[in-house]
Amino acid sequence: MAQTVSESNTVAGATEPEPQAATISGGHLVAKALKAEGIDVIFTLCGGHIIDIYDGCVDEGIAVVDVRHEQVAAHAADGYARMTGKPGCAVVTAGPGTTDAVTGVANAFRAESPMLLIGGQGALNQHKMGSLQDLPHVDMMTPITKFAATVPHTARVADMVSMAFRECYNGAPGPSFLEIPRDILDNSVPVEAATVPEAGRYRASTKSIGDPAGIEALADLLARAEKPVVLLGTQVWTSRGSDAAIEFVRENNVPAFMNGSARGTLPPGDPHHFHLSRRYGFNNADLILIVGTPFDFRMGYGRRLPQGATVVQIDMDYRTVGKNRDIDLGLVGDPGAILAAVTQAASGRVRKAGDRKAWFAELRAEEDAAYQKRLPKQLSDANPIHPLRLAHEINEFLTEDSIYIGDGGDIVTFSGGVVQPKSPGHWMDPGPLGTIGVGIPFVMAAKYARPDKEVVALFGDGAFSLTGWDFETLVRFNLPFVGVVGNNSSMNQIRYGQEAKYGHDRGRIGNTLGDVKYDEFAKMLGGYGEEVRDPKDIGPAMQRARESGLPSLINVWVDPDAYAPGTMNQTMYK
Repeated sequence: MAQTVSESNTVAGATEPEPQAATISGGHLVAKALKAEGIDVIFTLCGGHIIDIYDGCVDEGIAVVDVRHEQVAAHAADGYARMTGKPGCAVVTAGPGTTDAVTGVANAFRAESPMLLIGGQGALNQHKMGSLQDLPHVDMMTPITKFAATVPHTARVADMVSMAFRECYNGAPGPSFLEIPRDILDNSVPVEAATVPEAGRYRASTKSIGDPAGIEALADLLARAEKPVVLLGTQVWTSRGSDAAIEFVRENNVPAFMNGSARGTLPPGDPHHFHLSRRYGFNNADLILIVGTPFDFRMGYGRRLPQGATVVQIDMDYRTVGKNRDIDLGLVGDPGAILAAVTQAASGRVRKAGDRKAWFAELRAEEDAAYQKRLPKQLSDANPIHPLRLAHEINEFLTEDSIYIGDGGDIVTFSGGVVQPKSPGHWMDPGPLGTIGVGIPFVMAAKYARPDKEVVALFGDGAFSLTGWDFETLVRFNLPFVGVVGNNSSMNQIRYGQEAKYGHDRGRIGNTLGDVKYDEFAKMLGGYGEEVRDPKDIGPAMQRARESGLPSLINVWVDPDAYAPGTMNQTMYK
């Protein structure tokens, strides 16, 4: 009788079979590389091309937060990077999954936010054959990323994920994109054949102070200046340079303005904190220091800075320094490291505090005058509610632990002059791309990353509508926040320019929305909702939302005929 293979192994003199070499799949290599980078969560929408990544994430202890639209996943990865200082990661399927995420990647690109988008792709053995959801993703992503590539072999998966993360920090940070074909993810290779970079050993420090001579030159300029000002921009927070910026401002006795994610670097009430007198400060300063923000449309392309002032620019990206406006001194490097170095270099030679007492008093008088001029509208009991009153109530509601997120056009422009976060890193807005719809994904990222913090978000009704269905994701993952919709049933920032250009009769074409009860929408999805028509009810409604412990929406009906000064001053309407 013939012996079976198992029986033959037991006969005398038979040898044991060779043990099989340990193997690992492409998806598990992705997860190992994410773990090495410190990633603890991916934001995703499922697809057949990418499910082996999920399997690997389970084994590596990486959370999988699944959303309802890929744009939300990409925005959430962007928001997670801003909140944590670590890169964010979104994983989407091929074709429409990847194209849906383009807007989120583009927003991160303009906002200089480090994130990795991983997109699926058809199998390499079906390349150019018309496989399901096959598109030239790398070609599409290249202009809006710092790095975009296809992974060509399973053994290279982890290596290329690490490469993509490294490229995120080349100069000013930004997004990277990797396309991983389905067979590359599903295939397995011997463990010893796979390149898996070791955590902490494939990226270098980016904390450069640039040219030491530039540090000395800026220290000398500070010593001689009688009326200096500094504008602290987003890169101050991106580089986690808030402490260095605070020390710089106080030790060198310089009035400070803040924009973008740098809002909150100095708390309201700090003697060096200025907010409403920026134009006056620029117009009358003899030294203007611009830190970590470009001369783009928000700065009037640099034209708002007087030609007579000495202008110094600090930025992480060489290409930004001196772009659109000539400067007197440029320093390229990490903003926090540079400010710390300048403070050290300037020690003992900066003017005493009393020497600038008159300059501080001059700016404070302008600040107070601007505040008093606006105050009647902030306290207005008018009905419909004036947007400034809504912004005032939100500002009064914020605590030291409240992260504020603005998602909208005109309503968020109103809030920019009123809402002031009380701590560094507690302000989030889309950034210079002006993408509306970031609110819900930013809430998701902020609350997931910092569950100890309260998150307060202001939405325009148009902005909320773009990604609002992922309110359900917040309910599903138990991510409570206080949401406020400034509802005027309009895309008002566009409406203003349209009426100005074409007249009142054509001012409502293409920008008018329905009277949507977003409070009922929140309740339908398992959250907390209230409607507010009286300004006196705004604060109590927000307090009840806070106490509910649920994702919430307070639907506040605001005056559709009130426009923010920032909207009316936009250059596109001139």
